Amino acid sequence: MTEREKKTRIFLRKWHRDIGYFIAGLTIIYSISGVAVNHIDDWNPSYTITKEMFKADTLSKEFWESENLGNIVMKHLKLEGELKDIFQESDEQIKLFFEGKEVDFNMATGELTIETTSGKPVLKEVNFLHLNKPKKVWTYVADVFAVLLIFLAGSGIFMVRGKNGIVGRGKWIVAAGILIPVIFWILYMN
Repeated sequence: MTEREKKTRIFLRKWHRDIGYFIAGLTIIYSISGVAVNHIDDWNPSYTITKEMFKADTLSKEFWESENLGNIVMKHLKLEGELKDIFQESDEQIKLFFEGKEVDFNMATGELTIETTSGKPVLKEVNFLHLNKPKKVWTYVADVFAVLLIFLAGSGIFMVRGKNGIVGRGKWIVAAGILIPVIFWILYMN
C-alpha cells in the first residue's frame, strides 16, 4: 500500500467515524419514522382517531335553516370549544368542526358521532420532519443528511481491504443491496 493510499484510508476512516456519530440521532429519528409511515395503510402513524356514537335529542325542524345553526346545535348538544366551520350535508345532517374534533349530527334522528383526533407523542413530530412538512430550512437539513449518508456509504465501501473489502466479498454484498430495489422496481413498474 502506498503512502497516499494509507493517508486516504486514514482520512476516510476518521471522517466516516465522525460523520457517523454526527448523524446517528437523525438516522434513528428517520428510521423510526420510516417504519411508521411505511405502514400508513394499516394505521395512522401521526394521529390517534377515536369515534364515539351517541343518541341525542332531536333538534326542532324550525332551527334547521337558521343562519346561526352551528351555535344552536352547539348549545343543543352542550358542546364546548371554538367552532371552526360547519357543513350542512343535507336538510337534516350537519357537521361541526372544532380543533381536533368533528361532530356529525342528524337533527331529525338525534344520531350523533364525535370523532376526536389527537397527535401521537413523538411519532407525530418525527413524521412531520421525515415527510418534510416544515419545508424551508428543514429541506436543507434533510439534503445535507442525505449527502452525508451518501458519503458514509461511499467511504464505507473503501475502508476495508482484501478478501472482505470491495474487491472481495464486498462487491457481492453491494451488488445485492443494489439488486433488491432494482428487482422491486421491475416488479412494480411492469
